[in-house]
Amino acid sequence: KGMAPPQRILFPPEKIYMDWQQIWRPGAGLYNLGSICYVNVILQCLTYTPSLANYLLSSHHSQFCHQQGFCMMCVMEEHVQKVLYSSVSAIRPRALIKNLKFIGEFKPDRPGDAYEFLCCTLSAMQRACLSGSRDLDISSQATTIIYQIFGGFLRFRVTCLSCQAVCDSYKTFLDVLLKIKAASSLTTALEDFVTPEQLDGENCFKCSKCKKKVAASKKITIHHTPRVFTVCLGRADVQSSRKISQVVEYPEYLDLQPYVSDTAGELLLYSLYAIVVHSGHTCLGGHFFCYTKANNGLWYKMDDETVDGCDIHTVLGQEAYLLFCIR
Repeated sequence: KGMAPPQRILFPPEKIYMDWQQIWRPGAGLYNLGSICYVNVILQCLTYTPSLANYLLSSHHSQFCHQQGFCMMCVMEEHVQKVLYSSVSAIRPRALIKNLKFIGEFKPDRPGDAYEFLCCTLSAMQRACLSGSRDLDISSQATTIIYQIFGGFLRFRVTCLSCQAVCDSYKTFLDVLLKIKAASSLTTALEDFVTPEQLDGENCFKCSKCKKKVAASKKITIHHTPRVFTVCLGRADVQSSRKISQVVEYPEYLDLQPYVSDTAGELLLYSLYAIVVHSGHTCLGGHFFCYTKANNGLWYKMDDETVDGCDIHTVLGQEAYLLFCIR
């Protein structure tokens, strides 16, 4: 609604399977080959994303891939198969580590940020999916397997406070970054995210109906919800470079309905299946570990090569940095 339909569907949505197609024990841990705990946690969270893992385990991409040199989808396909099919307790993600420079400005011997690595990894996977497809419109680019799993659309609605004229624009997203300085819970942070912002003074809006700059309100809502909703709780204090360590409560089940464009619809229920935690006083150092829900329905703490079982109460009691929720 309000957007041009895609001219081409790159991956058929009916072939995306949200539930695990196979059930077995949790897979291998990952050795830390340098200072790459930030890499390991993202690899594990993506490995235990059921819809993505189902696709990667099918080897669909590599069967039709003609990309020369590094291909992020092929590397992820090989990695996920190795982790989930391995009989050893931990593996070394060498193929990915030696190609870090193709993903972003990362080096094995230098600490990095898990959120930045997630963004760069999804972008690299998206580029791999678009390889060989030229001159595609924005809507068509959003029909790759990556965007059909993680992608959604935000609506930016600006309302003129003089004549009430409305101007809508849309933007794709693969994750949502939330401010948490004044938030005690995920729902509070989401409420702040969709609260209208006043545009006045230097930020006045040029109204096409009034033909002049006027005061207006801008509201962001989730216009098209993703299959997997990925949230970053913004713990980096830009002014001090220190970490915001306050407790932000988050539920096992989240209803996104209050934060979408059409709030009159039915429940949009999401289930938590992975989180990333950062320990340390600054965002520039410290250590990352994660909790994931394996395909046997049980939760595990994954700290580099160590994989230990835990319960949901332990998961919900963490100082989370990234949250992964599936519809």
